Amino acid sequence: MSFLTSNVPYFKCWVRREYTCNHEDFHGEFLHAMVIAVTTMPNRCLSFQVLFTGCESEITGEENIHGGAMWARMPITALVGDTAFEGWPEPMDVYQAQPWDCMSHTHSVYSLRRAQPCPWIAKIDGEFYPAKYFFTVDYTDTEVADDPAQHKQSHVLELLDAGKWTGNIVALPNNRVRVTHPAWYVTGEGAPKFKPSQHIHYSKSDLDYTMDVNRIFDNLYAEEDEEDGKDEEKNVRKRRHGKKEKDGKRRHGKKDQNG
Repeated sequence: MSFLTSNVPYFKCWVRREYTCNHEDFHGEFLHAMVIAVTTMPNRCLSFQVLFTGCESEITGEENIHGGAMWARMPITALVGDTAFEGWPEPMDVYQAQPWDCMSHTHSVYSLRRAQPCPWIAKIDGEFYPAKYFFTVDYTDTEVADDPAQHKQSHVLELLDAGKWTGNIVALPNNRVRVTHPAWYVTGEGAPKFKPSQHIHYSKSDLDYTMDVNRIFDNLYAEEDEEDGKDEEKNVRKRRHGKKEKDGKRRHGKKDQNG
């Protein structure tokens, strides 16, 4: 589990150059880079550590001044996938690229291997688009992140065949994506009949269980412990019985003496 920043399965991308100049200049220009880490800050979208390669100089013919430079906390809306497409995609609003902000500084990053390599289906602004899956960011250690009714993951994807948005990088929760894999199952259509859970499940929630010691300690050694317990109980009873007999004899002895 990481705090603030984590390494990610890196991928190549293009960065909207205006994000490197306070949005004051270079609109419509792009710099080539590699995404190498992700940062999560509550109430903000995902941001990324990018390592610029300078490859754009091979296209523009300009001097390579960016190769090896880095930028921390580049917002997700600045990123475009390194995929061949007809034209640069239009920028997306943050709510379109990532409808749920990060829920915590504490997070984990992982790849859902069984959810690869087939395209995902992403729902954005009421429309469905195919997408390429990269990795998932999950959150914990805040009231919202650990609330079963509010928790959201961020699946990082590149939009494919999405018209004006083809190539944009997005981060969507489970309720805005579907995973396809025709060799394993038929992809469903329509809204699943799901409802967020309001319940927290834990072993000590059943009062009858917690009050029954024998059920709590019903492990591999329970029968042996039970037999040992029975033997001990028998021994206790024998000792008590023997003590009673001795006490009885003593009383009888005293009566004989008094008689």
